[in-house]
Amino acid sequence: MKKSFALFLLLLNFSLFTNSCKEKIKPSIINAKIEGVYPTQESWDSRITFTREGKLLAILEVKHLLIYEDRKETLLEDGIKVDFYDEQQKHTTTLIARRGTVNDMTKDLAAYGNVIVTSEDGTTLKTEKLFWKNNTQKIETDAYVEIDSPKEKIRGTGLVSDQNLKNYKIINVTGQTTKVD
Repeated sequence: MKKSFALFLLLLNFSLFTNSCKEKIKPSIINAKIEGVYPTQESWDSRITFTREGKLLAILEVKHLLIYEDRKETLLEDGIKVDFYDEQQKHTTTLIARRGTVNDMTKDLAAYGNVIVTSEDGTTLKTEKLFWKNNTQKIETDAYVEIDSPKEKIRGTGLVSDQNLKNYKIINVTGQTTKVD
């Protein structure tokens, strides 16, 4: 009796085990290919220093940085700030923008979204996109610009300037006023 009862319990457990295995829900498998390019490096609250021959050119601060080595590009997201320096390593201007990109080969910077450049003498440039060329250390844009300096206010489309905002040219001036002391 004990053997048959033990055998009955063993069969009952086996039956329950095999039935419970059949009732388990298997997760569905989605046969989808994930496409896209992912950064090889990612960082938050970063600070990058640009130099040439040991001399300080610029310091970039960014909230979210994504490096794409295959594309040779770095994306700058969630707010950027760049402090520029002259040949004597003296601070000349500050650029802020919502986002930007750096060409990792040339070190050129593109800034987008509420771009504001302020020089040490109080000149302010406002635009929606701006490009800084590393080899010439000049800034340029084909977008609408506003420049407010201690001497004048100028509005227009397109700009080429040194990074200090001392020598600038607006391609198509749409408005200009001179400030009177």
